[in-house]
Amino acid sequence: MPTETDPERHKLRQQALARWDTEGGANSPPDEISAWMSRVPPLTNAELTQLQVRVIALENLAIALLAEASDPQRELVRDMAGYISPRPGFTRHPLTLHAAAQMRHLVERARYFSELDGSTDQR
Repeated sequence: MPTETDPERHKLRQQALARWDTEGGANSPPDEISAWMSRVPPLTNAELTQLQVRVIALENLAIALLAEASDPQRELVRDMAGYISPRPGFTRHPLTLHAAAQMRHLVERARYFSELDGSTDQR
C-alpha cells in the first residue's frame, strides 16, 4: 500500500491500474505508448528469471485446475483459444497464434493428469 510519504510510487501505481481499464493502453495513440515506454526501465536478469518462474508456476496451476475440470469446462477453454484473434483491421501475430495453441495444449496435458489420477468427468 502506498503511503502519504511516497507520492511518486502512489502516482505510478495509479497509472498502472488505469492501464487495466484501457487494456494496457491498447487503445492509446502510438505516440502516447512510445512516450510511456521510454520511461519504463528495462527488466533485469533477475526480474526476467522471476517472471519465467511465475509463468511456469501459473502454467502448472492451470493444468492442475483443468485436470479436475469437467469436459464442458475443458471444451470452454478450447473455445476461448479460438477467440484469441487480432482486433479488426490488424494482422494475425505469430505470438497470438502460439498463445491459442498453448491453451489447447494445456487442456490436453490436464486431460493426461486427469486420466492418470483415475478421475472421471461425470460432473
